[in-house]
Amino acid sequence: MKKHRLLSSAMLLTAAIIWGLAFVAQEKLADSVPPFTVNALRSLIASVALVPVAAVLRRARGKRLWESNPTDRKKLIKAGVICGVMLCISVNLQQFGISLYPAGAPASAHSGFLTALYIIFVPLFGLFLHKKPSFTIVIAVILATVGLYFLCLYDGFGALYTGDIVVLICGMAFAVQILCVDHYIGEVDGVKLSAIQFLVTGILSAILMLIFEKPDPSAIPAAWKPILYLSLMSSGVGYTLQIIGQKYSDSPALASILMSMESVFAVIGGVIFMRAIPAVNEWIGCGIMLAAIIIAQLPPELFRINNKGAA
Repeated sequence: MKKHRLLSSAMLLTAAIIWGLAFVAQEKLADSVPPFTVNALRSLIASVALVPVAAVLRRARGKRLWESNPTDRKKLIKAGVICGVMLCISVNLQQFGISLYPAGAPASAHSGFLTALYIIFVPLFGLFLHKKPSFTIVIAVILATVGLYFLCLYDGFGALYTGDIVVLICGMAFAVQILCVDHYIGEVDGVKLSAIQFLVTGILSAILMLIFEKPDPSAIPAAWKPILYLSLMSSGVGYTLQIIGQKYSDSPALASILMSMESVFAVIGGVIFMRAIPAVNEWIGCGIMLAAIIIAQLPPELFRINNKGAA
């Protein structure tokens, strides 16, 4: 059991590193390839790459790739379409937001932490499902608000990047997408759900690309490295590590904390590869928001005072 726990933690942390560095790849693409084009290519390649992964995992469990039961097939397709539509909205808002940051801005740091706020938005949106947020979520929201101030508003609203607003909305969209996945993940195969949602995202992004964008075909071959990284590493490998890592994890809170570390690696990646050094207030904001993300995953019981035995 201990071996599985360590292996699970290693997988989830590796996924966080891959996802964190993906913000650098997205930032590199922002200047040369339009957002819908990026996500059309990324998602379609990821969908194709996940098919053999799903086939191998299904075969290891002695099952065929495609469900024989029509009801199960219908449920899988429905889940893939719903999750795919929300993923399309989320990733395109994210890529569009990153493209709005001016040159020299620490885009990876800002977008990484603002996106990671989905961890707080998920339980908050649970209010609409009549799920009362815990004490830890209330504390996390307060800290996240303070962190947001230091990260984006320390020098007044004039210092707020347009990209910050778009990526914050992206974090909200990701929260809805996660709730959709959470609703279906116990009923369908996780990797096949991912493959279908990436296929839907890719098709929708391609349609939007043809309507709103005029991509330069010559720019795509020059950007093949970040595109393949986003497709194969971030979407394919990262998601597979998450699925397997969560399967063997005995602590959902620890799993969430490890995966939320993507925001930290987004900052590190921006500093190393983009030479974008955040200002002091931005470091403070990142630190406070990281604390908020971690606290949001802690069980409320840790903050309860045991009054048993009191006179």
